[in-house]
Amino acid sequence: MISVVIPAHNECENLRRLLPYLLGLQAGGPVELLPVLSAATDDGSAGVVRQCGLEPLQCTETCRASQMNTGARRARGSTLVFLHADVWPPEQFFEDIRHTLSGPFQAGFFSYRFDLDTLLLRINSRFTRRDGFFTGGGDQCLFIEREAFDQLGGFDPGQVLMEDFEFFGRMKRARLPYRIVPNDLVVSARKYRVNSYLRVNLGNLMLLILFRCGCRPAALRKLHNSLLRSVE
Repeated sequence: MISVVIPAHNECENLRRLLPYLLGLQAGGPVELLPVLSAATDDGSAGVVRQCGLEPLQCTETCRASQMNTGARRARGSTLVFLHADVWPPEQFFEDIRHTLSGPFQAGFFSYRFDLDTLLLRINSRFTRRDGFFTGGGDQCLFIEREAFDQLGGFDPGQVLMEDFEFFGRMKRARLPYRIVPNDLVVSARKYRVNSYLRVNLGNLMLLILFRCGCRPAALRKLHNSLLRSVE
């Protein structure tokens, strides 16, 4: 079984689109969807999840790492997938995951493109097809064998911003074999619409460098909020 954990914070409209789409995909085997709402979600997301015949999980915290760990603990599948609510998977999503994990890989990510077609964003997207400095970000949708995820200890709830990169760092240190699937997800460009292209990219670069230099999570979150306008 593939268990898809979907952390969501006030993502009512995205869940309204995403959940029926995932339920309609050809899976090639059993799949369960686990939407995990943050403690501060108050936009009717729970009702949308129930309309789709699912039961929302409620996290006691707003931290995405804690939401994803909550979903992983409840998951019944041997494969865990961590999908952001504003990310749209390709039609071969489950097929690609099963095919990747049937080989020598224990984890993987997807390449992606944005829902806004500009030259600069197309350049960004090209870099998601190869292993590099920004590999491991949450928009690339980590999928991983359950056993490997548990052995690595799950996401660090102390990471309030860089939980995905922190986990990927542990994957690399453990030499866990992974693959980037060259079949694009479609990622929301709302951050770029609210902020400028230059502001987002320079901000992301600065935050990632500081994270890798050991900057404290709370300080990174404070800097992020000062650099980039919220997309909520």
